[in-house]
Amino acid sequence: MANISASMVKELREKTGAGMMDCKSALTENSGDMEAAIDWLRAKGLAKAAKKAGRVAAEGLVGVAEGDTSAAVVEVNSETDFVARNEIFQDMVRKVAEVALANDGDHEKTGAAEFPGAGKSVADHLTEMVGQIGENMTFRRSAGLSVSQGAVATYVHSATAPGLGRIGVLVALESAGDKDALKAFGKQVAMHIAATSPLAVTPAELDPQVVERERAVLIEQARESGKPENIIEKMVEGRIRKFYEEVVLLSQPFVINPDLTVEKAAKEAEGSVGASIKVVAFERFVLGEGIEKEESDFAAEVAAAVGS
Repeated sequence: MANISASMVKELREKTGAGMMDCKSALTENSGDMEAAIDWLRAKGLAKAAKKAGRVAAEGLVGVAEGDTSAAVVEVNSETDFVARNEIFQDMVRKVAEVALANDGDHEKTGAAEFPGAGKSVADHLTEMVGQIGENMTFRRSAGLSVSQGAVATYVHSATAPGLGRIGVLVALESAGDKDALKAFGKQVAMHIAATSPLAVTPAELDPQVVERERAVLIEQARESGKPENIIEKMVEGRIRKFYEEVVLLSQPFVINPDLTVEKAAKEAEGSVGASIKVVAFERFVLGEGIEKEESDFAAEVAAAVGS
């Protein structure tokens, strides 16, 4: 039997909002496997939210740069949020985004490319800037999108300066229509993506493991009802469709007009654009996403300092 520690129970409770004893039972039933315990709680209807707990350690800025039929997004991290208001740091992130745009968003190529006016690579320039700004900094990631015909629209949420903020979104639209009208609609879609965080453009593009994991949870939830297997199958299929509405971009209610899905909104926008529109891809960067801050016990630190 796995050793279930108090810290594991606390972590699971923070991730799901379930009760302490329910969390302990979930971990015990699943031999301490955290992800399996989350699914167990969800199947039992005990999890309020399966979200990662903890505050992110990374601060800094997400930056975007636009070309004619392409765009790039980058994330440059620092130790504190004060740096995001530093004009030198802002200018650096803006230029890193421009270099990324010239390198199709490729992270490795961007890091190795020359930083404008510095006579050295982006990576080496960041190392040099650590001394000037006084904080450790990292060029964490970058991505790019392009279309042969159409536009790549961008949106920055919680902007601290033009093209810089805490969330950056790119959305690629293929169309032979009016580019200004296309970009205007694309920006609305990018704002939608910033707000709803979809996982894929279409159901076919969803990670099969994500779908199967969701299906397994839904099956267990449906079996709790005690209904026959043929009824359970229909219940699960209905709930999978609902799942798609939550996580698939084209199936989501459009935040600008919730009476329409994003797919139907794109169809309506074809009138002003003057040609068909195909949403082909998107990128969504959230500052510090996936990096968790190591929480410290301030009282214990003070006590240790006094005792030393």
